[in-house]
Amino acid sequence: MHHHLILRVVTKLLCGAIMLFAFYVQFHGDFSPGGGFQAGVIMAVAFIVYGVVFGVNQVKLVFPPWFVHKLVALGVLVYAGTGIFSMYLGYGFLDYGAFDPGHPSHGQHNGILAVELGVGITVTGVMVAVYYAFASRPPTINDEDW
Repeated sequence: MHHHLILRVVTKLLCGAIMLFAFYVQFHGDFSPGGGFQAGVIMAVAFIVYGVVFGVNQVKLVFPPWFVHKLVALGVLVYAGTGIFSMYLGYGFLDYGAFDPGHPSHGQHNGILAVELGVGITVTGVMVAVYYAFASRPPTINDEDW
């Protein structure tokens, strides 16, 4: 794969742009189409493209599997923590009015951002973990057996 210089350079440039677009979709999901799930998939695509071009071992150096698993747990914790926080303040689970009782619309905005952030983190971790699971398997048939 070392002889594909143009592909390698373009991939490095493209991964940054893909991540930037994922952040855009994440933080503008309540104003336009998108949100946590879409942003999580787009962010995972950046790492998957990097792994396809440079190899799964290289992407594991950049984004280690132990960190991917921690991200999955962190995303679920952020999502559930948002609901538990609203219950702690005396509101219902995921009742966003708890985040700003004086201005429920501001609380709605902040609560949605927190929940969508948790979803985005979880989806990124799960998609990359699925890619690692499939890409790390040893081949069952050799190239010469075709």
